[in-house]
Amino acid sequence: MLSTAHHADVVIVGAGLAGLSAAHQLTGAGVTVMVLEAAGEVGGRMSTEHLDGFRLDRIGQLLSTSYPELMRTPGLDGLTLSAFAPGVLVHSAGRHYRAGVPRSARGALAAARALASAPRGGPRGVPRSSARGGSRGAPTPLGGALDQARLGASLARLAATPVERLLARPELPIGAALQTRGLPARTLDGFVRPLLSALLCDPDLTTSSRCADLALRGFARGRLCVPSGGASVLPELLAAALPPGTVRTGVKVTSVATTSVTTADHGVIGCRSLLLATDARAAAELLPGLRVPPFHPVTVVHHTAPAPPLAEPALLLDADGGGPVAHTVVMSEVDPARAPRGRALVSSTVLGPPPPDLEASVLAHLTRLYGTSTADWDLLAVRHTPEAVPAMPAPHDVRRPVRLLAGLYVCGDHRDTSTVQGALYSGRRAAHALLGDLGLRPASQTPSAIRPAA
Repeated sequence: MLSTAHHADVVIVGAGLAGLSAAHQLTGAGVTVMVLEAAGEVGGRMSTEHLDGFRLDRIGQLLSTSYPELMRTPGLDGLTLSAFAPGVLVHSAGRHYRAGVPRSARGALAAARALASAPRGGPRGVPRSSARGGSRGAPTPLGGALDQARLGASLARLAATPVERLLARPELPIGAALQTRGLPARTLDGFVRPLLSALLCDPDLTTSSRCADLALRGFARGRLCVPSGGASVLPELLAAALPPGTVRTGVKVTSVATTSVTTADHGVIGCRSLLLATDARAAAELLPGLRVPPFHPVTVVHHTAPAPPLAEPALLLDADGGGPVAHTVVMSEVDPARAPRGRALVSSTVLGPPPPDLEASVLAHLTRLYGTSTADWDLLAVRHTPEAVPAMPAPHDVRRPVRLLAGLYVCGDHRDTSTVQGALYSGRRAAHALLGDLGLRPASQTPSAIRPAA
């Protein structure tokens, strides 16, 4: 391709979730699109490695069944979501406690009264399958029964709050804003802080309180989940549903303009408009002057065990902070397709810079979290991503401009929220801005028929 004639109406640089989402919006409106991806496969950070029958995600970013874009984005009809058990498990002092199951205020208070009046001769710990907080004589790391009732009612109210109202709230770093939320310190430290660290990949909780509230709202309205078969399934489905020849991998773009892109090995490709859908750093290299946000590093450690150390699909958080693992899950219990029959896959996430003795300290921490020996566990992979998730410190604009000028647009999770929902939605916003400049209207769409969460 050596001429500057139009090869497509729009060239999209980057075949991650944002770029593929935008491509669907544009092709649905009758616009010809060419998506160029430098890597050999689509998805960017949403990648999954296949190793000896295991499917290992690079980052292991958590999704929610409540994400609207999972239903609105064309091309996801074949997506199946594997859901975690409701709420999360919190580990403290050698025990597991279930927490974070939203309730109405009336239902939460009724449960608290029933629990407070229960006989004191029950079991000392709280069963893993229970949503209760322990007996009257053994308070949990979430506080007493009334504290947990307040937590459940708070999550229920958050689930019912419109997004616009959340975005209009005063903005602080969420670590500071939590002090004003009316929840006791025991509940904040034992549940809210560990949960937000997992959802935001931000152990220091510097994220904007508005973004954190959006994350908690998504948690309260749905179930934590992952794409069945691995994270890469989501972008692969999007790419496969586009017209044949739309996505071209192995094409590295070296410079861009509004009417053409120059590639390393494929010459110049002409277009009418350009949409940059790479990660933030790559976008700034092609368009100097774009802001590059700070990032949260993420390390995912995958182990295999002869048997599941926890026989339920639960996200396990550490309320005590006794090691490097922020959260861990027996992923083969959530999604059996990720491990060979007869083997368990345990995926654990370390936030921030990993310790020098990563493998040994992670295993020691997992021994305490699961309450079982890890001597017969085998290490499958360690995946460290220094720029895994764009940071969203306060103040943060969750709707950063996607239109730079007529003919030049940019999208990605660095223009919205640093989530799968944010990436997909930023692609939709950019495509709609582009169509408006072309004098076209987006096509009407029906919700994707995503299969119910397993």
